[in-house]
Amino acid sequence: MRGADGTRQRLPTGRWLGLAGVGDRRADHALTHCCDGPTVDLGCGPGRLVAALMQRGVLALGVDISPTAVAITRFRGAPALRRDLFGPLPGAGRWSYALLADGNIGIGGDPQRILRRTADLLAPDGLAIVEFGRPGTGSVTRQIRLESRSHIGSWFPWASVGIDHADQLARTTGFRILSTADVGGRHIAWLRRHRATEAVTVR
Repeated sequence: MRGADGTRQRLPTGRWLGLAGVGDRRADHALTHCCDGPTVDLGCGPGRLVAALMQRGVLALGVDISPTAVAITRFRGAPALRRDLFGPLPGAGRWSYALLADGNIGIGGDPQRILRRTADLLAPDGLAIVEFGRPGTGSVTRQIRLESRSHIGSWFPWASVGIDHADQLARTTGFRILSTADVGGRHIAWLRRHRATEAVTVR
């Protein structure tokens, strides 16, 4: 991933494909363990979380704009749609859980917009499970593009949000934080749409 300022960062493709170490497996478990009802994975990538949920018997759907990501998810035997997250999606207003893993709070370069869209998709008491950046990284929007040895993609906006900004972001988008956790160096927050007081236990 190359930023418009010239900075480069190697992407965790192994994690995305499910070829992760113990720490990443623990974090993936934390992202999904409380999901016991219909779950939509926004920006599902190659579909490792959707597949894990389906293996547990949980109704789940992946959504991604990338045809390659959707094809890999389906190859795993998990359902996925190639759609713009901000366009029409099935089950709007009825999903029990929505996942924004792997920094997908940054989709479109506007964290408030993606969280408001997530709220639209969730049932009134729905839970958003969001992976943030590490503390101290701030809240930054920039132009990035994806590069490989054989291909250079187009520029697009992307945001990164540190976990220490999660509470403010939640409050401005109609959520409240139930719990946060650092699992294997990945930072996860559980956000409820209404004034629930229960906490989420990470196992």
